[in-house]
Parts: sequence; structure tokens; C-alpha cells
Amino acid sequence: MTPEPTSPTFSHLDPAGRARMVDVGAKPDSLRTAVAAGRLTCAPATIELLRAQALPKGDVLTVAKIAGIQAAKATATLIPLCHPLALSHVDVEFAVEHDGIVIRATTRLTGKTGVEMEALTAVSVAALTIYDMCKAVDKGMSIGGIRVLEKHKQ
Repeated sequence: MTPEPTSPTFSHLDPAGRARMVDVGAKPDSLRTAVAAGRLTCAPATIELLRAQALPKGDVLTVAKIAGIQAAKATATLIPLCHPLALSHVDVEFAVEHDGIVIRATTRLTGKTGVEMEALTAVSVAALTIYDMCKAVDKGMSIGGIRVLEKHKQ
């Protein structure tokens, strides 16, 4: 499923144009899932060190996975108008390529609001964690392409 088109109204603004948190209290609970992805680009030599578990800071992908999961759970503390959510599932996966790592996060809950911000946050923090753990050996890394791939409501 592709992301829903954006609304022409701004739900996070009150009638006077001030920022507000949207009241979702009257909405029915539904199963909501989101998938986001992004990519960290790096030197092929960095990937070789990663595959050999030879980076100075240790097991990069395990630490990045945990960081992404923690970040998804903390999204409401990082993004001011996000609702605090009781996520029922968070997963962060990596596809290691010749010159980078594709990061994919899936978030899920049964609740009143979507979980795409949590998936995007998981990808972002996992990418930043990889960057932090590899920066000693690769000064030319970049992070990009972070986006929502899927959003479902049942």
C-alpha cells in the first residue's frame, strides 16, 4: 500500500494557528502497521570490516538494531506533537550491500493513531548508530533516502 495523500488542512494547528496535539480519543482502535527504510552509504572497505566483525566499536548491526527499537519506543519524547504509543511490535532489519547498508523498520500496534513516525525514527536512529560506530574508519559516510514504504490500517 502506498502512503495516504496529505490532507489540505493542518490538523496540528488550532483555529488561531497555534501548534496543538491532535485529539484522537474518539477514534476507534485499529491494527496499524508502518514500514520505513533508509540507507547509509559508506566505503566498501568499511563493509569489509563490518562483515569481518573487525570494527573498533564491536557488533555494529546488533547495537544499531537495539538503538532503532529503543528509538521507536521513544518517538513521542523526540517529536513534540507525536502521541506516546504502546507499540506491540518493532523490528529493524539490515541489508548489507557493497557500498552501504539499507535499513528497514516495521512498527505495529492496535490503537487510535498511525505508527509511521515510529518507523521513521527507528530507521533514523539505527542509521545514526551505524554512523557513530563506523566514523573512526570512514569519514565519508552519508545517510539518506529515509521514507515511509508502507502504511496499513485494518
